[in-house]
Amino acid sequence: MEDEPFFDRILNKITEIVFYPVNIGGVDILPIVVWLIVAAVFFTVYLGFLNVRGFAHAINLVRGRYSRPEDAGEVSHFQALATAVSGTVGLGNIAGVAVAITLGGPGATFWMILAGFLGMSTKLAECTLGVKYRKEHADGTVSGGPMYYLRDGLAELGLKGLGRVLAAAFAVFCILGSLGGGNMFQANQATAQILAVTGNEGNTGLTWAIGIAFALAVGMVILGGIKSIARVTEKIVPFMAALYLLACLVVILANLEKVPGAFGDIVSGAFSPEGITGGVVGVLIVGFQRAAFSNEAGIGSASIAHSAVKTNEPSTEGHVALLEPFIDTIVICTMTALMIVISGVWEDGEGAEGVALTSSAFETVVPWFPNVLAVAVILFAFSTMISWSYYGMKATGYLFGDNQTAENVYKVVFCIFTVLGSVTALDAVLGFSDAAIFLMSVPNVIGLYILARVLRKELAQYRAKLTTGEIQRVK
Repeated sequence: MEDEPFFDRILNKITEIVFYPVNIGGVDILPIVVWLIVAAVFFTVYLGFLNVRGFAHAINLVRGRYSRPEDAGEVSHFQALATAVSGTVGLGNIAGVAVAITLGGPGATFWMILAGFLGMSTKLAECTLGVKYRKEHADGTVSGGPMYYLRDGLAELGLKGLGRVLAAAFAVFCILGSLGGGNMFQANQATAQILAVTGNEGNTGLTWAIGIAFALAVGMVILGGIKSIARVTEKIVPFMAALYLLACLVVILANLEKVPGAFGDIVSGAFSPEGITGGVVGVLIVGFQRAAFSNEAGIGSASIAHSAVKTNEPSTEGHVALLEPFIDTIVICTMTALMIVISGVWEDGEGAEGVALTSSAFETVVPWFPNVLAVAVILFAFSTMISWSYYGMKATGYLFGDNQTAENVYKVVFCIFTVLGSVTALDAVLGFSDAAIFLMSVPNVIGLYILARVLRKELAQYRAKLTTGEIQRVK
């Protein structure tokens, strides 16, 4: 403990506070994770399983079937989805899944998938409200997200004081989250993979160099704002997802005979884990915690990106947003987990952590596959960092009245934390990343509950317009 770096000690203390466990029946329960689970279940039921009923419509929206160029906003449905997905489809999919399986066994995957399914409803809720209460500026740019629906939505209900407090709290936590999970964790794992494939583990000089290179690359993109970020992410996201899924598929096909057994391990491990602390509940908590960090449903971050979309109907973007947890958790995380389980590396991977475990799974089929993973990791990390920089910048803008100087200072601080993330120990970074992001869910979910009736009315009106033909496809 005496040798622990000062910066690491600070991060670990924050993590201890946020994830203070409550022991119930011999099982340590994390209240902050239960907070998200309950919200996801509530909105899935309250909105009548719209995550299932609205899925096909969401696909049509992304394909531009309802897009009108004259609608207010800055980016298309696809660009907004790409920006938000690039913020969620990050190293939580590669390293986070490996962490979940290491801590909770294959059974954690089952709960991650369930969390993804339920999280679709929470994402639908927060992104609909994000567009409904967004602010359009004179220059055509927009600002939206939890800060605005917490402040203005609650004010409409006579809760102005509470709304302002929750909005300010969210903005502060969002800035911390952008520096932690949206930046430091990404830089840390990308640097680790580059050092591993080049055989330079422990090379302090190269570690700093990689961190500085990442910071410069991120800085060049984020100076251009959301339009610049959207242009980059709409090109990177489809490519990086296809590259990664193809690599996973190669490993799975090479072990095709093991796939049924792997699914069996995932299901049986979810309900009858052996040797896992906390039993079934312990595995459930691990799965939900990693899924929440991966898809960010209930966190509120994605609604900041979705608020910039060109639309006059808030519900359209809510529908588009429900695709994020599906892509992120149900597709990409499941593929990662399946690959790790069938390769068997999680059982004999002592010493391998995070992205290193996923890399070992790739290596069981093709020795040079870690190089492919390194490319995917860099793309995932880079796209996540530029998206989260936008979230943090908007939160900073909210706190300082859209002051340009404050936003520019934030951008510099963000780049400094990119370097710090590259050179800080994984445990400290991982804990702080989780803590900062989960803190965002507290004011956000409180606001979602209070605005639940407003939300359901908005969605019902939109669905009615679709049914009557008032809203028609343009393509």
